[in-house]
Amino acid sequence: MSQHARVPTNRSDAGFTILEVLIALAVVAIAIVAIGYVMSTNVRGVRALEDHVALMQTAQTVLTTAIPPRKEMAPGRLAGQIRDYGWQVDIGPVGGGWVIDNADVAWIPELVKIRVRSPSGAAIDLETVRLMRGQKR
Repeated sequence: MSQHARVPTNRSDAGFTILEVLIALAVVAIAIVAIGYVMSTNVRGVRALEDHVALMQTAQTVLTTAIPPRKEMAPGRLAGQIRDYGWQVDIGPVGGGWVIDNADVAWIPELVKIRVRSPSGAAIDLETVRLMRGQKR
């Protein structure tokens, strides 16, 4: 049989002191808290992106379905709701100088403002220009 040298366990350097164990636990706890913070930040970022995408998809749906065709479009306000997202469309003049007296203007640009609000209260505003059937004077 082989003989192994036994190290006595009653020596002062035989193991970890309670202070060393507490410091190691503190380092592990700090690392776990840091990882948790990073994960929660990522989750909040993903939620914000999902909310933004849902708002943009709803705004795109409003653009394609709620705004009347160009020949039927008139200045004013439209409002409604899609999937619990409230929306509002304001149609008005882009600026001055587009209407010319005694002229036969076929199309006049109109400013279309779209506002979509999510159930959580987040909102997005979009603006675009659409041509509206001109009025003969």
